[in-house]
Amino acid sequence: MRLDGVRGFVFDVDGTLVHRAGEAVHVVPGALEVLERVRASGRPFAVFTNGSHLAPEGFARGLREAGLPIEDDQMLTPLRSVQHHLARRHPGQPVRVFAPEAVEEYLAAAGVPIVAADEVERARVVFVAHRHDVSLDELERAARAVMAGARLLTASYVSAYAGANGPIISRGAMVAAAISKASGTRPTIVGKPSRAAVAVIGERLGVPTEDVLFVGDDLAMDVGTGHLGGCTTILVRSGISGTIDLNKVPPRQRPDATIQTIADLLPLL
Repeated sequence: MRLDGVRGFVFDVDGTLVHRAGEAVHVVPGALEVLERVRASGRPFAVFTNGSHLAPEGFARGLREAGLPIEDDQMLTPLRSVQHHLARRHPGQPVRVFAPEAVEEYLAAAGVPIVAADEVERARVVFVAHRHDVSLDELERAARAVMAGARLLTASYVSAYAGANGPIISRGAMVAAAISKASGTRPTIVGKPSRAAVAVIGERLGVPTEDVLFVGDDLAMDVGTGHLGGCTTILVRSGISGTIDLNKVPPRQRPDATIQTIADLLPLL
């Protein structure tokens, strides 16, 4: 596989560049060398996590502390792509956010009109990011808002992502699924995979997404996002889709190539 025509790179985080075990972040061997080689080539890169319990700057800081040279503006998350979606589809509309307080503050500072929990009836959008805990009463009120016409958005709708000791269950997806079931409304994904995610990738890298290489461990989220943007895609076997039999996957959903770990990308750069 030749990457001569690639003008920009996007890397998934968990299962691709790092593995998490509790609060510990372990860099996958070869990840640092890959990022350094891409940087030395002069081509832009970004990393995209579907995590939504921190502001993007918080994720970037954590990766730098782990040893990866990720600048704040290279860190993409659903909190960036939801802003893109809201600005284009629901400008100025009040939003009820299911997320930690720091995330609500981040979105409010970015200009998103946030609705308090006791005012959820005013919401025209319900956005589910990540919640450590949630009450049934709060879920019911959000579901009623959606039934009354509010749009339901979610950062992620996959059940789990890769951890060092096995899959980590997505609490955000559980909350979104509860509201979806109660309201009879399927949520719109604004993280990976979505058109909003593709849009922020193109904006951040400054190149057409057709000229971007997307590298990740999740067939649905990473390869799926790449396909939406017309990117070249590489599936890394070190994460959540490591054991999947691609012969049983429809051809249009398969990656352009597979590698065992991120270090296998080095000879191609």
